[in-house]
Amino acid sequence: MAVFRASLGPALIAAANLKSPEVWLGATIVTGFTSDVFDGILARRWHTDTGALRLADSICDDIFYLGIAVVAVEHHWPVIRSQLGLLIAVLALEALRIFLDWRKYGRMASYHSYVAKAWGVLLASAAVAVICFNGGAALLTVALALGIACNLEGMAMTALLPHWTHDVKSIAHALELRKGMPA
Repeated sequence: MAVFRASLGPALIAAANLKSPEVWLGATIVTGFTSDVFDGILARRWHTDTGALRLADSICDDIFYLGIAVVAVEHHWPVIRSQLGLLIAVLALEALRIFLDWRKYGRMASYHSYVAKAWGVLLASAAVAVICFNGGAALLTVALALGIACNLEGMAMTALLPHWTHDVKSIAHALELRKGMPA
């Protein structure tokens, strides 16, 4: 499912040039978001939620949402321009967080925290509002603000945890995990 979701990022870019693409783009975003939710549920149920799978899931999410961002910038620039400062902040923090993860762990972190999950819901909702209805600036503001919080939380978790781990639900969970990890 994660690879399917990653393939939807480039598919969104290609579909954006179709006649009346809004319905297709909205359906693709909802499909990608739904696959993200269910692949996590199924992985936990089937006990296949390994670190490698969770890392791959995070990378596929990034590819999917990058495709959404390209479509939004290309086809809905006025809405994006109104949020450009927040968007640049999210992208810069995301890049910094990934750099810090690689520097400390030799790979990207994959925390899947509660804040990250909430960000995913808001980001998918804002993407549909922007791309399908050429609106949603207020929702996009909230989503991007939560994206900033999510990246700050991820950087704090990376600072706290001496060893790479996945599925850390919050700072409180990171603190608890740290107690049981050797330095």
